[in-house]
Amino acid sequence: MRHHLYNPDFNFVRPPEDFNKYTDRELLQYCLGATMYMPGTKDFTPKILSGAMPGLTTVVLCFEDACPEESVEAAEQNVYRLLDTLAFATEEGTLSPDNIPLIFVRTRNPEQFRHFAAGLNKRRSKALCGINFPKFSAENGEEYFAYLKELNEKLEDVLYGMPIIESPEVAYKESRMTELLGIKDILDRYRDLVLQVRVGGTDFSSVFGVRRGVDHSIYDILTVRECLCDIINVCGRNNDYVISGPVWEYFRAPKELMFGELPTHSLDDCLLKRHTIVNNEVDGLLREVILDKANGFIGRTVIHPSHVRFVNALMAVTKEEYDDACMILGNKAGGVVKGSGSNKMNEIRPHTNWAVKIYMRARAFGVIENQRAYVKLFSEDGTN
Repeated sequence: MRHHLYNPDFNFVRPPEDFNKYTDRELLQYCLGATMYMPGTKDFTPKILSGAMPGLTTVVLCFEDACPEESVEAAEQNVYRLLDTLAFATEEGTLSPDNIPLIFVRTRNPEQFRHFAAGLNKRRSKALCGINFPKFSAENGEEYFAYLKELNEKLEDVLYGMPIIESPEVAYKESRMTELLGIKDILDRYRDLVLQVRVGGTDFSSVFGVRRGVDHSIYDILTVRECLCDIINVCGRNNDYVISGPVWEYFRAPKELMFGELPTHSLDDCLLKRHTIVNNEVDGLLREVILDKANGFIGRTVIHPSHVRFVNALMAVTKEEYDDACMILGNKAGGVVKGSGSNKMNEIRPHTNWAVKIYMRARAFGVIENQRAYVKLFSEDGTN
């Protein structure tokens, strides 16, 4: 897979790199980008075989919130058929392994994880990238990852785990830090199996009976912002884990979003000063992704295919950011140097963690000339 294939003629300063489930974890954890959730009962096989959605690189088939309990068995069988079909197509040479998106399943609980895993084999596991663990906690986390490790040894393959931090114990201030430190202890013991840490903004909002409107971001909801802040604080120190942003719930994107005249303002100016880019729903998403990046999140959950290219486009790195990152990472002497563009200082040691994150994002999503190029990157439509 490679990001931005919906816009094959875009002129990158540095193009994004190819990746698949066997890509080194240090890079792969940055590659997920817009991760689209869909019910486990949905037959996504024709879309993959036909290449109908070239921008979609990461898919989660859900056995939990998006799937009624009585449909779980049917959803499991649907995923097995998908994995079997993809395995057969690659063996026959009608589908390149490089054209298979990163596929995950979101289980309901540890028991259902074991039930689903019992139907996996070495053939099926080659098309499956990992398992999402909902309501991940200090109480159930060890069971999830201990069994995942056992499953990998049985299959002689790698399946990653992605914990979703969204439980009331993290939402409640009085239990949050104890819970997060317990979660972090589990993640550290299974670090090589943790691909990303995911967060549940909707679940946190539900605890407090709130929901952000289309003109607000998740960062405007004070109680949820505190949860996200502490998750970043505990799990994001020194780039320990890549943490993805929560889902944006609004969509109203037409199939064709070609621009007759591109905006003359920079992307930040348009969105933060409320000059319309696309429409309220998409602009709200873009605004929130800008704040994701400012706070250290990489990629996010999406629930509508029209969101994919907007999220992934904004994950690309500008040339100025990339040049600064390379300057910092290439300087072994330390100290302070003038940054790219001669408009900032680069303090080598304090900015190193930032530079690593920028450099890895550049490898995953590419380098573009400047902020105006974001609009050119996402304004081509390759979805069906």
